Amino acid sequence: MINPTHSFEDARVGQVFLAYPAPLRERLLALRELIFEVAAGKPEVGSIEETLRWGQPTYLTRQTKSGSMIRIDQINGHDDQFALYVHCQTGLVDQFKARFPNTFQYEGNRALLFDTATPLPLAELSVCIELALTYHLNKRKSK
Repeated sequence: MINPTHSFEDARVGQVFLAYPAPLRERLLALRELIFEVAAGKPEVGSIEETLRWGQPTYLTRQTKSGSMIRIDQINGHDDQFALYVHCQTGLVDQFKARFPNTFQYEGNRALLFDTATPLPLAELSVCIELALTYHLNKRKSK
């Protein structure tokens, strides 16, 4: 049974997590918790809204509009692979690559790829999540 630190306000999201194979679910829940932790450490981000977009768990900064949407999901057809997706037109993946060229596997300009056998690089991943959650805020500051 799922027992995350952050309860599911949207039962549909909880059902999506329940449908994942157990090892994958564990890793996706860890990624989910990291998103909430990073957001909690950045007051300017505000509360995170968790919902579904395209059937994928999605994290939005709807209250402050400080960031770009983050989605997490299993990679289709692979019970041991998952990804963190960002909007492909933001340039966020290019920022991730510039900071961490050898830390992550990337899918084009839209995703960081992971597998269940490899530990998550938490420090580096936290930076990437923070960049996504503050994307619009940082864009406004740079003008």
